[in-house]
Amino acid sequence: MAERPGQAGSFGPERAWKPYFMSQIIDYLTEITGFRDRESLDLALVAGLREILSPLSAALYRPVGDSKDLRWQTCARQAAEDLVACADPSWVEVGALPPLNDFPHRCQALAGQPVHLTHGAIHVNVFPLLTERGVIGVFEAETAEPMSEVSRSTVCGVLQVYCNFQNALDYGERDTLTGLLNRKTFDERFYKSMQTLLPCAEEPGRRRARQDARRWVGMIDIDFFKAVNDRYGHLIGDEVLLLLSRLMGANLRTQDQLYRFGGEEFVALLVCADARDAAGAFERLRRKTEEFTFPQVGHVTISIGFTEIVAGDSASAALGRADRAVYRAKANGRNQVQHHEQLVEEGQLDATERAGEVELF
Repeated sequence: MAERPGQAGSFGPERAWKPYFMSQIIDYLTEITGFRDRESLDLALVAGLREILSPLSAALYRPVGDSKDLRWQTCARQAAEDLVACADPSWVEVGALPPLNDFPHRCQALAGQPVHLTHGAIHVNVFPLLTERGVIGVFEAETAEPMSEVSRSTVCGVLQVYCNFQNALDYGERDTLTGLLNRKTFDERFYKSMQTLLPCAEEPGRRRARQDARRWVGMIDIDFFKAVNDRYGHLIGDEVLLLLSRLMGANLRTQDQLYRFGGEEFVALLVCADARDAAGAFERLRRKTEEFTFPQVGHVTISIGFTEIVAGDSASAALGRADRAVYRAKANGRNQVQHHEQLVEEGQLDATERAGEVELF
């Protein structure tokens, strides 16, 4: 990269205090805080820091997957020769990603402190991304020379702005009680799920991955939750909601998404190969809930209805089908999982039947 006016070298301490450089940082922070889409924000963060600091490469990584088998997902990465930052596709198979333990220096940074090491002539600088939800990932920059203290401070400052903005996005996108995604974010995430169902002009491997990644939406409703509130009070009811949200979150994979729609109603967006896998995932949620002992309340059960998202679907249409299936589950005794398409195929449900015509709560 060519030297800019007032630039004393890629990581020289004088550079950070030049007016041109400070103006560049201000413009960059203004740009990234204009994003409301997290994927775009990640790409802009990496592209901007690479432009400002001129490292050999800059990247953002997050741990994903089951707690017993965490993997590194590349949220954004740009090397010196790259024109733009790139990322792992959202439909990537988690098992194909590199294991967490393959990169111990990133694991060290997940503990909350920056890490610096050298690999031959390359200096690797890793910074934790600390938000109100804890460390959510790491920023990694590879440089040809040791990073100066001023440059480190610059990176830490930019990352703090990024993490503060993540906190602000969380505040607008997440339910205040459970921390789950809220109702108003569902339509946007649903639309992104729909994009994976569309034909795309990509390399054959990624095109097959898209076609194999079927999407499912399920509605999850707590059985007799009104009775819990009436008997134990709303504070205990809120505790049930909080514990249940954590229980369900622990039993979903990172690429799956869980929402609280309000009251005792939750919605899950799943990525599964077929209906059997989707039914198995929802059945696992049902069973884990039934087995869990809630303080003071004891055992609570849930009813689940799910449907496949198909090309041309709308959020309201898919939710309507899942809603009809969950009402069928409640009408048939509760504490069960029902698949809308299977119910229609078996003649147990009319494809045009409207949910909510009978009060089942």
